[in-house]
Amino acid sequence: MGRTDELIERAMSDEDRALLAAHGEPGYITQSLGLFRGPQAWLGALAYLVALAAFAGFAFTFWKLWASTDALAAVKWGVASAVLFQTSSMMKTFMGARVEANRTLRELKRLELQLALLVEARRGVRD
Repeated sequence: MGRTDELIERAMSDEDRALLAAHGEPGYITQSLGLFRGPQAWLGALAYLVALAAFAGFAFTFWKLWASTDALAAVKWGVASAVLFQTSSMMKTFMGARVEANRTLRELKRLELQLALLVEARRGVRD
């Protein structure tokens, strides 16, 4: 924990700590399942299905590559295998970027919550 985190921790009340703990960072599985919620859930589901299909295709073409005895067939299966593996990797990278974007949005919401608590506390002092 850094110095800034320690200062923030000392400035918070017990109620603030409890509220922020309730809105803590979820685990990796929960974050991954967050791709399938919200207004763009269809995009996460589509990317997941494309990645799954591309990986299944990669497994099949890679198996055919190793089973082929002809050099030309091996090259064809090898190229198909490489393209499908690259497609699967790109989809997984896309989904990872969406998870990180969701984490950033969640942290911004936590910051908004902290600011709202601060404004509310200041209003209470003035009244």
